[in-house]
Amino acid sequence: MKVYNYIKSIIQEKGSSFFILLDPDKLEINRIKDFVTYAESSGVDGFLIGGSLIMSGDFELFIKEVKIHSTKPIIIFPGSITQVSSFADAILFISVVSGRNPEHLIGKQVLAAPLIKKANIEPLATGYILVESGTNTTATYISGSLPIPRNKPEIAVATALAAEYLGMKLIYLEAGSGAQYSVPSEMVKLVSKACSIPIIVGGGLRTIDDVSEKVSNGASVIIMGNFFENENNWNLIKDFSSAIHFRKGVIV
Repeated sequence: MKVYNYIKSIIQEKGSSFFILLDPDKLEINRIKDFVTYAESSGVDGFLIGGSLIMSGDFELFIKEVKIHSTKPIIIFPGSITQVSSFADAILFISVVSGRNPEHLIGKQVLAAPLIKKANIEPLATGYILVESGTNTTATYISGSLPIPRNKPEIAVATALAAEYLGMKLIYLEAGSGAQYSVPSEMVKLVSKACSIPIIVGGGLRTIDDVSEKVSNGASVIIMGNFFENENNWNLIKDFSSAIHFRKGVIV
């Protein structure tokens, strides 16, 4: 099954899907087996792998190791065109549609496209929308673009619609890694009502209530990462999974 079809099937079956973002700089290779096994047994639907900067981790080796221990889809969340690997199942083919930096709208994508073709992995066309989150995140800095103001959901709606009309398969509302605040629920609600494609929400998610609120307002995919870099939070994965998979009769 194609990864995009898998995501849609999870949304249809469970109400929303749950992916964890793994950063090769943050999770040691020798801890991958324990974390991936625990996360899958707790109801996680798949893993994203990537980071704005890969300073110390071995990207290719990291993906191979996750692949060995995971039965779920592995999707690259690229921070640069060097983050492409044939060992993954798919890659978020991201265009930063909230910004006006041509390099991140189409420039880097032109350079990455042949690499993705050669790797023979599924590209998931994604309209990436950075949202003001109370701090200057790495994603905002690296992309060289201003985020959409938190109090301007209408801009997010128009931007998301434009991305859908351009043929994007996913909309990613991103507060950013280490965000002070998550994407406003009202923005999630209005974007999800306007668009007919899945809405991803990530960044700044730390509580069950916050995640539940995003899902109840139309988030189709929840992505968490930083929160689970602390091993003391691993035991909460199942609780988050239950909140995200809200459809009655679903056992995780």
